[in-house]
Amino acid sequence: MKRREFITLVGGAAAWPLAARAQQSAMPVIGFLNSASLEAFADGVTAFRAGLNETGYVEGQNAAIEYRWAQGQK
Repeated sequence: MKRREFITLVGGAAAWPLAARAQQSAMPVIGFLNSASLEAFADGVTAFRAGLNETGYVEGQNAAIEYRWAQGQK
């Protein structure tokens, strides 16, 4: 094996993890906004998560959910 071929082989092996990581898609983030509090809307959150599961999205696995509650304040 020639020196140039060896350097090319080692350089390609070192760049492989960087290329594989760059091709991963970002996890979608879903925003959940409600004027109530979590305690008042717990059944709604459960139904929301069930609906997402039906469409193939699982919180923490292939989707992130950001919850924001106004606690009844305007």
